[in-house]
Amino acid sequence: MRVLCVGDVCSPAGCAAALDIIPNIKREYDIDFTIVNGENSAEGNGITPYSADLIFSAGADVITGGNHSFRRKEIYETLDSNPFILRPDNIKSEYGSGYVLYDFGKYRAAVINLSGQVYLERVAADNAFRAAQTLVDRAKYEGAVFIFVDFHAEATSEKRAMGFFLDGKVSVVFGTHTHIQTADEQILPGGTGYITDLGMTGVIDSVLGVQKEIIINRLISGGSEKFLQASGKCMLNGCIFDVDDNTGLTRTVERIYREQQEG
Repeated sequence: MRVLCVGDVCSPAGCAAALDIIPNIKREYDIDFTIVNGENSAEGNGITPYSADLIFSAGADVITGGNHSFRRKEIYETLDSNPFILRPDNIKSEYGSGYVLYDFGKYRAAVINLSGQVYLERVAADNAFRAAQTLVDRAKYEGAVFIFVDFHAEATSEKRAMGFFLDGKVSVVFGTHTHIQTADEQILPGGTGYITDLGMTGVIDSVLGVQKEIIINRLISGGSEKFLQASGKCMLNGCIFDVDDNTGLTRTVERIYREQQEG
């Protein structure tokens, strides 16, 4: 199985880039399954039913979330009605889930979405490692051959630790949240595919998707301007994992960086 995992889609511009780029990657690599983080895909912030529809139209099978998953109230009902839109399971909420079992007929794949705790003080998240073990046990009980984990976390140390904690137990652990693609894609000793952060799908000439001038001014003078999403040419960051159909472990990993074509 070839799996495409795409980094945080930021703003309508990022959604447009996903619509342009993902179908081409899926054709080029003969992708079987696509997971996209969409927690920042809406205008302003968060995710809405409309931005989720755009990401599904781009080719996502499952959309994962993060600390902004609950930012927009209009998504709450959709989190309950559409099991393929996830939010971190260890963030307490009456809406949605951080686990889904995807049935391919011959195989089953589980997708798990969790939030970190380190440097995310505003997020009321339970222990991610205990939550991960509970959900991995559930996935195996339900017959999942493949298990994919989106760990939405700030600290690289916490993500790295999660990778080793789940090594050999799951197919893939990929990090999201920091919007900066890391260059450490690898197969861990136990066979689990890993990357600390997939990166971002959004405007290249920005600071994490936000207008760079606003961020620079905040850092120099302590300004409090409202974050405004940047505009311009976009990129897509992600990773392709080739997972063995028999063992459920990763055979190869390829990091992906694609720029949106002009015009």
